[in-house]
Amino acid sequence: MADTDVLPNNTSTGLETSGPRGPRPRPMLSRRNIILYGTLIVIAVYYLLPLYVMIVTSLKGMPEIRLGNIFAPPVEVTFQPWVKAWAEACTGLNCDGLSRGFWNSVRITVPSVIISIAIASVNGYALANWRFKGSEIFFTILIFGSFIPYQVMIYPIVIVLRELGVYGSLTGLVIVHTIFGMPILTLLFRNYFVSVPEELFKAARVDGAGFWGIYLRIMLPMSLPIFVVAIILQITGIWNDFLFGVVYTKPDTYPMTVQLNNIVNSVQGVKEYNVNMAATIITGLVPLIVYFLSGKLFVRGIAAGAVKG
Repeated sequence: MADTDVLPNNTSTGLETSGPRGPRPRPMLSRRNIILYGTLIVIAVYYLLPLYVMIVTSLKGMPEIRLGNIFAPPVEVTFQPWVKAWAEACTGLNCDGLSRGFWNSVRITVPSVIISIAIASVNGYALANWRFKGSEIFFTILIFGSFIPYQVMIYPIVIVLRELGVYGSLTGLVIVHTIFGMPILTLLFRNYFVSVPEELFKAARVDGAGFWGIYLRIMLPMSLPIFVVAIILQITGIWNDFLFGVVYTKPDTYPMTVQLNNIVNSVQGVKEYNVNMAATIITGLVPLIVYFLSGKLFVRGIAAGAVKG
């Protein structure tokens, strides 16, 4: 082999002298990682520890609970507290558990979510793409309505519902939740539709599409993430509501949260902590399930313009 085929040790390649290129890898136990993950762990424990206590307590019998160790797992697992919370616990004069309140909450939540989101999506679409005379004033009023304290409106709404003949009924509570949900939902939809490229809207107008044609054929298919955001917000707010439920309904139509309050704050008989914990978990299951099933779309909706001004 010729001498020219052999590279000397100090050639111009520079591999031996320059070393590997690129950013230096960070050690796993760096100060930044310790602070970051330590903070996240503390926050996770802060939120998960009460849930853990609720779950283990709901699976214990009262003799085991009286031993006083709330963090210990159950020695003998029992689901009787869950059965009693659902079908046997007294919520006032009735002793049919949370089952009646659950179906009341379903009958309140489903129409309230559908109606409020349907109206708010059209409002947001109109405010974003079909400017009309007085649209800015209308939008300002909606924004102002989003920040009015609910307590200020309680008594006037009682009078309105009484005059309409729906006070104390599920229909009246559906009307209340629909009205109070529309301002913030309209803001969400309006901000989302503003983020849609204007050229797409103009092209549809040129092709002859009208108000409803653009909304139904273009905007709706593109708006699944923001609809999921609105659904999660509405279900969480309506299902967990206590104030409107206790004010605008009566014992036969109480939602689940009001019945939960009656179970937990009952002063008759022995305080059954396992039943109280089971009832609390059952009441909060619906929003949790909805969020876990659609959590990725919720994040997409927020990132796609749900909070843009």
